[in-house]
Amino acid sequence: MEIAQDPEFCSMIDRLRDEIHDGAEADRKPFEELLAADDPEEFARVLTAPGRPLWAREISAFRLGLARDPRAFEALVLLLNHRDPERCVSAAYALTRLGDPRTARAAAALATNELRVAYALLPVRLLAALRAPESVPALVAVLERRLAADDPHWRVGVACVEGLGSLGDPRARPAIEAALPHPRLGRAAAEALARLAG
Repeated sequence: MEIAQDPEFCSMIDRLRDEIHDGAEADRKPFEELLAADDPEEFARVLTAPGRPLWAREISAFRLGLARDPRAFEALVLLLNHRDPERCVSAAYALTRLGDPRTARAAAALATNELRVAYALLPVRLLAALRAPESVPALVAVLERRLAADDPHWRVGVACVEGLGSLGDPRARPAIEAALPHPRLGRAAAEALARLAG
């Protein structure tokens, strides 16, 4: 698929164009120039040059990620942990396509960092998509911390349950069963257990 036809790339560019048009006039021409670029070396220079705006780093990392260029890895991991969930979505998409063997370890570290649990949703979903050796242990660890009925990060717990159900690993059964009585996780847990049984 050509980059211009990639739906996630188009969504990212629409979001960034709105940000830039609401921001500095001086960013508009450089934005369009970077958007038209097709040289991996130019994207790599953007990632290492000081003072480049976040939008430029995001476009460059995304493009390198889709090109399976390992120079995108660190920037994409930083974006995966961004407070803006839309940036996390774009980063997770590019990391999945990058295919870097370090991705699962980085996603597991982000997902299990309790100090950053408010930003763990996309790392959790990425772990499920990667189906890596790190995926099940990390998702179980995160889920076990989300089992309190009043946990404010229950959406992360739901994502863990759904991910474990899709992975189909029987090691996850005790944690999923423990989620059954939870008022917000129970339905997802029942569906995950049905997938494990099926």
